[in-house]
Amino acid sequence: MLKLPFEIKACPGECGQECGAAMEKCPIFPDLPPEFQKACKESPHLLQYLRMLPIEKNGIPQYFEKVTRAQKGNKNPNLIYRVGGGVFVHIMANHEDIRNNYIAVEPSLINAQDATLDEIEARLADHVEELEGVEEASKRFTIIMNIVDRLVSVNGHKIVTPTGDKKKDEKAQDKSDKAQDKDEKAQEKSDKDKTKNNGHNGKNGGNNKGKIHISKFQYTSLHYLLRRKLEGMGALDPMILDPNIEDISCSGVGNIFVEHKIFGSLRASIGFDTDEVLDKFVIELAESIKHPVTFKEPIVDATLPDGSRINIVYGKDVSKTGSNFSIRKFSDTPLSILELIQFGALNYDMAAYLSIVLQEGMNAWVSGETASGKTTLMNALTTFIPPEAKIVSIEDTPEVQVPHHNWIRGVTRGSGKGGESSEVTMFDLLKAALRQRPNLIIVGEIRGAEGAIAFQAMQTGHATMSTFHAASVSKLIQRVTGNPINVPKTYVDNLNVVIICQQVRLANGSLARRITSINEIVNYDSIADSFSFIEVFNWNPVDDTFQFRGFQNSYLLENKIAPRRGLPEEKRRQIYKVLKQRSDVLRRIAEQGKIDFYELYAILAKAYREGLFR
Repeated sequence: MLKLPFEIKACPGECGQECGAAMEKCPIFPDLPPEFQKACKESPHLLQYLRMLPIEKNGIPQYFEKVTRAQKGNKNPNLIYRVGGGVFVHIMANHEDIRNNYIAVEPSLINAQDATLDEIEARLADHVEELEGVEEASKRFTIIMNIVDRLVSVNGHKIVTPTGDKKKDEKAQDKSDKAQDKDEKAQEKSDKDKTKNNGHNGKNGGNNKGKIHISKFQYTSLHYLLRRKLEGMGALDPMILDPNIEDISCSGVGNIFVEHKIFGSLRASIGFDTDEVLDKFVIELAESIKHPVTFKEPIVDATLPDGSRINIVYGKDVSKTGSNFSIRKFSDTPLSILELIQFGALNYDMAAYLSIVLQEGMNAWVSGETASGKTTLMNALTTFIPPEAKIVSIEDTPEVQVPHHNWIRGVTRGSGKGGESSEVTMFDLLKAALRQRPNLIIVGEIRGAEGAIAFQAMQTGHATMSTFHAASVSKLIQRVTGNPINVPKTYVDNLNVVIICQQVRLANGSLARRITSINEIVNYDSIADSFSFIEVFNWNPVDDTFQFRGFQNSYLLENKIAPRRGLPEEKRRQIYKVLKQRSDVLRRIAEQGKIDFYELYAILAKAYREGLFR
C-alpha cells in the first residue's frame, strides 16, 4: 500500500549503529536546525526517513512543530511537521502533477515488521484467555502489549515498564535481565528434558518457544503498528490524526487523496495496487466501525468515533471504478467566528450584525454549494446564541457543535435489520423538538419534508437555524417552494436572514471560502408573485473586501430588531451604533488573542450576564 514518490533505500549506516544510537555520527544530523535535531532524537525513524530522501535534488526539508497558514501559497513546498504519536508529515512538491505529495512518516515506514507481527499473532493464541470479555479497544491494546512485552526481548533485554525514576528503572532492568537469564537456562533444561522424553516415546513434541529477539528501533515500530491496528484506523491513522486534513478520498485503485486546510488537494503516500487489496481493506474498514458492507448492502454511511463522516461503496456492481470511500474529518474544537474573520471569510461588521440577529431570535439559514463552509459557519455562529437558551439540534450525521450546556442533540436512526427497531427520520425528530420548548432549533440540513415543518416552527415563534444547498437567495426560494419541500410562498418571509457561502478563487489564484452575501427576506407580493429581499452585505471579488450595503437601510435591524429593543421610531437608526460597538468589542477580543471557540463563548457568556454585550 506504500506509494512513495521516490525509491525506498535502507540507511547507508555510515555511523555503524542502529538509527538513534549514534546520531552525531550521521552525516545529515549536524546540518539540521536544533528543533529538528530534537525531533529526531525523540523519534529516530524521522532521521532514518531523511537519510533515504533525495536531498541532493530537493534539499533538507524545513521543520515545523505545527504548520500554520503562513505556509499557504507555497507552490514548491518541502517541509515536515509533527502530527503526534510518533507520526510526522512531509509535504513535498510534485513537479509532475498539480497535486503535491502528502507523505506520512511513521515509525513503521521503513520496516513494517510483518514477519515479527505474524509470529506474535501466532503466539497470542496461547494467551487468548487474557482477552476474554474485553471489548474496549484501548484495554485490549494494553493487555496485548503486556503479552508482547513478555514475548520479546529488546537488544537481549526483557521489557520493563519505565516509572520515570532513572535509578529505579536501571535497577529494575538489571533485576529483570538476571531473572531472564535464569528463566532461559531453566527453559533450556526443560526443553532438553522434553526432547529426551519424547525421544523415548518415539515422538517429537518439543515446544521450544523462546523470546522473539528484536532491536529497540523494531520494538518502537511494533508498538506503533499494534496500536494503529487495535485502537486506530490502520493505514488511514496518520490522516485521521492530522488536524490539518479536512477530507480523505479513495476513488479506487491508486493513491489516496486528501484535502489539506493549508496546502489544498494532495496525493497521499498510501494507495492500493489491485481491486482485491482494496476490497479487503474496505471490508475490514467497514467491520471496524461496526457497519459491514456486503454485495446485498454495498453502501454505508456512518460516523467514526471522533465524529468524522464516512461513506463506503463496495464492489464494482455499483461503482465502475471499484470500491471507494471518503471521510469528512470532524474537528474536536470548531473554528470560532474570530478565526473565520482572520481567514478572510467575513469581517467584524458582518459578525456583529449576525450576533444581533441571533440574539434577537431571528431565523437564519446558511446556504451554499457543497464544501462552501456552511456547517463550519453555523457552528461558529452558535457562540452568539444567548447562554441561557435551550437548544435542540436535529441531524442525520452529527456535525453541529454547540458550546451551550442546555443542548439536546437529536440524530436520525435507520430501521434495524429484521425489524428490530423502527426508523426515526428528521421529520420525526423535528416534530418531537417542537414539544421540548426550545429557544432555538438547529436543523443540520434541510432537504425534504422537514423543511415544511421548520417553517411551521417559525410560524409558531420557534427560532430556527439550518444549512441548505442553494447558491443564491432566488434558488433557495425556488427549492423551498417546490417539490419535495413545498412550503407555501406566503410562509417564506418567516425566514429572516439567508447567508450565502461560496468557495471562490482569489485574484492570486488560490481557493478560499467567503460569505459572498448576507440577505434579509422582506416579504412576498402575491399580486406580482415575487419576493423582496435586501442584500445587507456582499463580497467584492476585485479587492477581496466586504461592503455594508445595508448601512442605514436594513429592514430587519430598523423594523424588527430596533422595536424589540425599545427604540422609538425616530431613534431606530441607533441600532447601527450598537452594531459598531459590537464590531469593536469583537476586534478587541481578537487582538487579545482570545479566538478559541470555547474561550470566545465563555467571554461572550460573561458579557451577556453583565449586560456588556447588548
